[in-house]
Amino acid sequence: MIATSAYAAPAATSTETSVKAILAGGCFWCLQHDLKNLAGVSKVTSGYAGGSRANPTYKNYHDTDAANPTPHIEVVEVTYNPAKIAYPKLLEAFLQNIDPTDNEGQFCDRGMAYRPAIFVSTEAEKTAAKQALAEAGKKLNQQLKIDVLPTPTFWAAEDYHQNYAEKNPARYNYYRWQCGRDAKVKEVWGK
Repeated sequence: MIATSAYAAPAATSTETSVKAILAGGCFWCLQHDLKNLAGVSKVTSGYAGGSRANPTYKNYHDTDAANPTPHIEVVEVTYNPAKIAYPKLLEAFLQNIDPTDNEGQFCDRGMAYRPAIFVSTEAEKTAAKQALAEAGKKLNQQLKIDVLPTPTFWAAEDYHQNYAEKNPARYNYYRWQCGRDAKVKEVWGK
């Protein structure tokens, strides 16, 4: 497991070539696949964040006990160039690939480990996240149910979870179809 926690502000400067964002939107395989080909995104890593357990694994990231009372969430860490894709545009793409009206999981994956969230490390990110949620809420004509939380330590998932869609296309496509992700996104967003 690799843990990272250093994040730059979303505002681009002439010297910044990449910054990172942590986003949660259900299955990290799907979110990684949906965001990695955006112009300006150089890398998307599946992982875990937001919980109290150090060195979480796929087998225990959602487990809780007296020493680890808070479960982790499946997340992606997006590395992007803010000169090529602004943070608000990244958030817009993220929101349009999830069901932002459901905070009890995403699609067929239920529970706190799959809830949507935007993790922020600066006031500028927090403001941008709240604005993106307000704008998306207006488009959908309802209040969105996504937590905006302080950026936690990011723990990269095991290698077999990275780029799962490319490594296991038949299993990935069946899972995505069976879970109803694309059908629900189309129902929510009308696209």
